[in-house]
Amino acid sequence: MPVDTDPAEAGDTTPADAEAPGPVDTDPAEAEAGEAEAPEAGGEEDTSLVAVAQDRALPDVEEHDTLVSALEAMLLVVDTPVDEETLAGALEQPVDRVTEVLRTMAEDYTDAGRGIDLRRSGEGWRLYTRDTYAPFVEKLLLDGQRSKLTRAALETLAVIAYRQPVTRSRVAAVRGVNVDGVIRTLVQRGLIEETGTDGETGGTLYVTTELFLERLGLESLNDLPPIAPLLPEVDSIDDI
Repeated sequence: MPVDTDPAEAGDTTPADAEAPGPVDTDPAEAEAGEAEAPEAGGEEDTSLVAVAQDRALPDVEEHDTLVSALEAMLLVVDTPVDEETLAGALEQPVDRVTEVLRTMAEDYTDAGRGIDLRRSGEGWRLYTRDTYAPFVEKLLLDGQRSKLTRAALETLAVIAYRQPVTRSRVAAVRGVNVDGVIRTLVQRGLIEETGTDGETGGTLYVTTELFLERLGLESLNDLPPIAPLLPEVDSIDDI
């Protein structure tokens, strides 16, 4: 006859005195050693990457020609003039040496009749299109339509340049016409900008910008030509 068996007993084939498998005991010292090994592998990889980067030596700017090439590369990407101190800092070279090389480069470009011109204007150095070839650049960028300032805009700009900071009303008094539209155009062109208000009238004061100096190839307003031959009536501003 079949013998009745307790289902639980039928499914249990483990000896009564056998213990269920549990977590494997690990020596704490071995565990700590294992944990420490993983970061070391990553650390060795990081160190090797640093070593590779260090092995990739930068060009030796102690060489004159290499320094010239490095300066050209940096000046090619700047939108505004960069001073000698900034360039020297990036190259880790003495300011005097960088200044001397920049001047030599400017002379070499001119002597060779290069299409680019290296000039110091405003607060630093920048590459410009040489005037001789400017028409080709304008044709490329403007599709042959040259955008020039009108005579009215040039006269207004001259008044502001020589008597800045100056208000719109005083400029209008000198020119004898309304200058609202012209002022707006000069601001949009980036040639002038607002700089506070007049203490007496409350009118907005205007001054020329860094771009104004760049376009004229000047280092500062002190380089502007004498005012008398160009705009003799501008002195009347003081009487208004």
